[in-house]
Amino acid sequence: MQEQYCCSMQQQDVEQLVEHVALKLGRGLSLEDLDGVLLAYSSNQSHADRVRVNFLLSKRVPADVSAWQLSHGIATAVRPVVVPANEDLGMLGRVCVPLLVRGFRVGYLWVQQDLEDESATAILSQLPGVREELEVLSGLLLESNTAESEFRRRREQEFLKACAGESNAVAAVAGWKEVQGKGPWQLVTIIDADGWTEGPDPIASTLIHRSAALQATIGVDSTLFSAGTETHAVVLFRESIGRASHAQVLVHYQLELAKRSGRPVQRIILGCSEGFSKPRELSHAYSQSKQAAQAAAVDPQLGELVDCRATGVYQLLASAGGGTGAWADAGSVYFHLLEDHDRNGELLPVLELLYDNDGSVQDVADKLHLHRSSIYNRLGRIRQLLGVDPLKGMVRLELHAALKARRWASRPRI
Repeated sequence: MQEQYCCSMQQQDVEQLVEHVALKLGRGLSLEDLDGVLLAYSSNQSHADRVRVNFLLSKRVPADVSAWQLSHGIATAVRPVVVPANEDLGMLGRVCVPLLVRGFRVGYLWVQQDLEDESATAILSQLPGVREELEVLSGLLLESNTAESEFRRRREQEFLKACAGESNAVAAVAGWKEVQGKGPWQLVTIIDADGWTEGPDPIASTLIHRSAALQATIGVDSTLFSAGTETHAVVLFRESIGRASHAQVLVHYQLELAKRSGRPVQRIILGCSEGFSKPRELSHAYSQSKQAAQAAAVDPQLGELVDCRATGVYQLLASAGGGTGAWADAGSVYFHLLEDHDRNGELLPVLELLYDNDGSVQDVADKLHLHRSSIYNRLGRIRQLLGVDPLKGMVRLELHAALKARRWASRPRI
């Protein structure tokens, strides 16, 4: 009840501030969230175009209007963007002001041009005069965000401590209504394969992952809880045989992360643990899910939705532990000999693909867009360098393990 009251008070503050800024600018304003839902609008407006009238009535930006606005780069902008008029849509020109806090995108403030305005120059010149109000407005939107509530923050911290194996936290999480009696469970680690490193502001990075995870799991019945860190998110699922819910979360997470970070997100990975039925196994499941995500990040053939049992030798590499550079040197004489002579990167990639494809030369040729004779030629060069057949017995095992160890050395540190 107290949290609902606080949200109500924050909404009143937001509406009052939008009215204040509108009066100061002498223009009509509307405030929307990242999904195009109307949050607040000003009452003063000398002329409202058809788009504004429909928006105030429906409370949501229509698809065609959204497409026009997005085509001008508002989703990645960090400064005001001029969106020109569109006669077909019945839309006057506008200025979109992205509202950000510590790099976290919280919404958009729209300032409509008047009929007599030939350009948006006047609006752009006015905006510096309301900078302080816009900062306060951004802060209010951040505080009203579900993922940023104090209650939610405390629970996520407790959940992550349980994942780290802290016994008191494990006992607390086991008693949550979302968790109790809902087992067996599965833990999933979500990472952005290309942008997993924390940004210049760890607090903003954490908030982005927390919010993306929360939004991506809303309405997915098999998800029980989510939390975010500086580099990744963690989601507790009910264990299931299928992966339809996981795929749904993956797609939504990619969209939410791009929306909140304001950058393209190309490849999201979900690393899945084995199922477990005892809360004290949470820490082990977390390790499994992280290892699966890390392996898929460095070995794309594993896919974007990967179970820890499908990661092969990476399970052994992960269990061996070691520091950041522990697997940087594979310690194989044959491997280093090939590495030293593979200046153009023609030999080792062919060898790894052969190992990964059960020795099928045709499959390797297809994947590298080469003729089979080129593959045989490179294999001949490898045999000549090593003095042994790289496709036989212990030599094959040694080289395949060394190739995977080299990949594992470049895994995301999460």
